[in-house]
Amino acid sequence: MYLNKTFLFGNLTRDPEQKALPNGTAVTSFSIATNRVYKDANGAKQEQVEYHNVVVFGRQAETSAQYLKKGQGVLIEGRIQTRSWDDKTTGEKKYRTEIVADAVQFGPKGGSSGGDAGGYAPAPQGANPTVAPKASNAPDLDTIDYGDSSINVDDIPF
Repeated sequence: MYLNKTFLFGNLTRDPEQKALPNGTAVTSFSIATNRVYKDANGAKQEQVEYHNVVVFGRQAETSAQYLKKGQGVLIEGRIQTRSWDDKTTGEKKYRTEIVADAVQFGPKGGSSGGDAGGYAPAPQGANPTVAPKASNAPDLDTIDYGDSSINVDDIPF
C-alpha cells in the first residue's frame, strides 16, 4: 500500500489567483510559507522557512479565491504532485512540485486585527474606541457552582 498525504499549516505569501479549465472547472493557486524553529549545534536558535505551491479545484477553489488573502493562516490537506512541461522559449524540461488540496480550512486573518483575541471584538467604525466584550452564551467561568458537598480525603480509595 502507498500513501501520498500531506497536512500543512502556514500563511499565504500572496493573494490567490483563480483561473478556469477549458471544461469550466475553477482552479485556484497560491503559495504558503511554513517555518521550523530549532537550535543548531552551538545552541543558537535557527529558523528555516519553506514555501509550498498549492492548487485547489472546484467549489473550494472558488471560495479560496474569494476569502483567502495574503498573510492569512490556512490549513491544507492534500497530496504532493510534480508536473513537468517543455519550456517553449528555452526548449528545456521544467518541473514544479505542488500540493493538490483536497481540503482547505481558513485560519485567522493575518495581522493583529484578525481572529478572536481574548474574547473581544473590534469596535465598529464611528463608535466609541473602547473595546466591548463579545456577547457569549457560555457561562462565566468565575461563577461555577461546585455545590455544598465537601470531600473527605479518607473517602478517596487510592
